Order: sequence, then C-alpha cells, then structure tokens
Amino acid sequence: MKILALEPYYGGSHRAFLDQWRNLSRHRWAVLALPPNKWKWRMRHAALTFAREIEARLEAGDSWDLVLASDMVDLAQFKGIAPALLREIPHVVYFHENQLTYPVRVEQERDLHFALTNFSTAIVADSVWFNSGFHRDSFLDALPGLFRRMPDHRPSVEIERIRRRSEVHPPGVTVPQSPRPQRQPGPVRILWAARWEHDKAPETFFAALRSLQARGVDFRLSVLGERFRKCPPEFDAAHQRFSDRLDHWGYLADRAQYRAALAHADLYVSTARHEFFGISAVEAVAAGAYPVLPRRLSYPEVMAPLAAALGEDFFYTGGVRPLSRKLTELAQRVDTDTLWPEGKRDLGRQAMENYDWPTLAKRHDSALSRILHNHTHSRQPGVSVCV
Repeated sequence: MKILALEPYYGGSHRAFLDQWRNLSRHRWAVLALPPNKWKWRMRHAALTFAREIEARLEAGDSWDLVLASDMVDLAQFKGIAPALLREIPHVVYFHENQLTYPVRVEQERDLHFALTNFSTAIVADSVWFNSGFHRDSFLDALPGLFRRMPDHRPSVEIERIRRRSEVHPPGVTVPQSPRPQRQPGPVRILWAARWEHDKAPETFFAALRSLQARGVDFRLSVLGERFRKCPPEFDAAHQRFSDRLDHWGYLADRAQYRAALAHADLYVSTARHEFFGISAVEAVAAGAYPVLPRRLSYPEVMAPLAAALGEDFFYTGGVRPLSRKLTELAQRVDTDTLWPEGKRDLGRQAMENYDWPTLAKRHDSALSRILHNHTHSRQPGVSVCV
C-alpha cells in the first residue's frame, strides 16, 4: 500500500509522529512536508502548494493508494484543486490539535476561520483520526456553540457524520526495553516538561514549589520544554529563585539527553489547563517517573492502563494547595523508598507499553488497510486490493 502523507508543519510532535510511524510501517510512504514556520500561513497555502507538487509527481509516474493529512491541511480546499486522480482515493485526517478548542489567552482573539477549516476538513475526510477520545469529544461537543454564532443554515447532521467517521489513534513513544536503573541517593527529583506557554499553567507549578520551599522540603528540579518569543514571566523568576536546586533548565534537543533527564526524575508534574494527549507524561512514566497529574483533560483516559494497575493515587484535584500537598506526601515516600508499591518499581514502563511505537505502528497500518479496503469495495464491488 502506498501512502501520501501531507504535513504543512513538519516539526515537533507532528514530525515525530510521521517519522516514527513510517520507520516501522509495512506500507510505502511518500511525505510532502513544509518547515514548521508561521502555522496560520501554512494552513492557508499548503493545499495549493501540495497540489502543485502532486501534479508534477503524477506526471513523473508516481501514484498512491491513500492520503494521510494532518489537521494543518485545508483538506476541502486540497480535494477541490488537487488532480482528479487524487480525489478517487481515500483521505484520512489526523488531528494532533484543532483550532476550535486550542486555548487562546483571550477568546475574542480566536480566529474562527481556522476552526471552520478544521470542520470542513473533517467533513470531506473518509476517516477522521484524533489522538485521544478527549480530543475527539471536546472538538465535536464545541461545534454546536460555534455554529450558534451563524445567522442561519447552521450545520447539524454534518456533526454526526463526522462523529461516525471518527476514530482514536494515539501517538506512540519509545518505551525503554530494560527496567529503570537503581535510584541514586538524594532528595526528591521533580520534573516539569512542557511548552513554556500559558496553557500549561506554569504559575501553578512554581507556586507549589515555593510552598514546598517554605515548608522546608528539600528537592531537585528539572524544567524542560521549548521556549518561545512570548514566554510567561514566571520562568525567569523561577530560574532565579530555584537556581541552587536545578539539574536541568530549558529545551533538550538531543533525544538521548532528554530520555536521561526523564529517567533521572522521581516525579513528573503537569499543571496543564490544556492537553489533547500528553505525550511528555507518557514518555516520563515509561522512563520510570511517578506522575503527578490533574484529574482532567486527556489524563484519565491516557493513564488508564497505569490506573488499572496502581489506582488513581497519582491524580490531584488541581490548584496550588492540592498539588503542594501531593508533592509533600510523595517527597516523603521517596525518602522512605515507598514511592512505588513494593515489587512494582517497573509498573510505569509496563503500563505504557500500550503506547510503544512498534505496537502502535502495526495497529495504525491495519487501520489504514481497512479504510482502503472498505473504500475500494464501496466503489467497485467484487474487486479485491492488496494492502
């Protein structure tokens, strides 16, 4: 089976998703990609840019069985201007995020054009993939509110059509193949790894650390993640306040160093107000860190395998005080070597094996084969296809 992947924002989690899947896939891939720059312009022009390149490739003799596009592609526009041969094959869209429920500082600043682009993309796709059930449900549940702004002719049956075509296919991680090394002595090691932006609520995290500091709780700190031009001021203040406790600070581009930092941590903390999946949490737990997560967003769903084995002790109710109390309790458990239940130190890695890329690549491959098979038989009854 030959797949044509379209990715206008080939960087970060989008790039990792494509690269790791196709490296393990049994299918053959062609990837049309653009550098991760100016996402709004990418969403507006990528359909035309890709259509032009595809036309040249078809003239050179290339062909494909299925198109896999990310949510950054205006798929309705693409199918309207792409060569006719492309309109005859199935199109799958993968929603890493969406522009209707992605957080903005001020709701009035949201550009609804991009939310409508996501909606029209989902309408014309043969299958709509989301990285979590939470993401799928929050997007579909928000659409009626968007359409209530319209003066008339509000879509309704289209939402249910998208719901019927929707599937959940999580991204994968690299799960370590060996147990976590023995912990080295020292105070509790706390890790925060996320984009340095307001929707990750860094102010809550740093306020909880100040509370620990005031209580006399000793700890070491790693704050990882990508910093952008507009960075919340809490980071600079925290860097100065906790400078004598820091093990790592800032973005680690080298994956080996990043994985080593995860394996070094005792606790992985999230304070996110927004999370469609939570890949850094999955990576940290797979590396052996104990998660400390708000009981909201995608976390209950994504961490269900760990909760089934451990219970939900790793959740807190949200806010500075509950987080501070949870961190104090867990720091004491680290001191007494009772953080994980006896005999279950490797539980996190085992629970996250559901997200190991070799396993997921097979599932995703099979799902695409099923879509092609159904599409082919719906158009040409009795004709079989090798997938």
